[in-house]
Amino acid sequence: RKTVTDAGLEDVVVGIVGNSPAIAHQWNTGLGMVFIDGGHSQEAADADFEGWSPHVLPGGVLAIHDVFPDPKDGGRPPFNIYERALFSGSFVEDRARGSLRLLRCKREAGHITKATGP
Repeated sequence: RKTVTDAGLEDVVVGIVGNSPAIAHQWNTGLGMVFIDGGHSQEAADADFEGWSPHVLPGGVLAIHDVFPDPKDGGRPPFNIYERALFSGSFVEDRARGSLRLLRCKREAGHITKATGP
């Protein structure tokens, strides 16, 4: 909360505390940015990706933290959902900084693709 306040983003960032898949299931508003930095089990990462990626608006950003292409550098689940996002055809990598990947949503407005892949 302090970081959001310090950045002057209180009018555009809404923090929600709760079970991510349950909230995503009830969510009905498109989002300009989704930041996935949750559980590192494959099940948790898949649930975050499957629940939230369809809500990213065309031109919006899907940010995934802890993406390590080399398995010796970190766990695989965030990397696996990063690959799924690219494989889906709905996202293209925009930027990378350290283990953070920013993917731009390139699907058409109103078109939600069920995210599947490797």
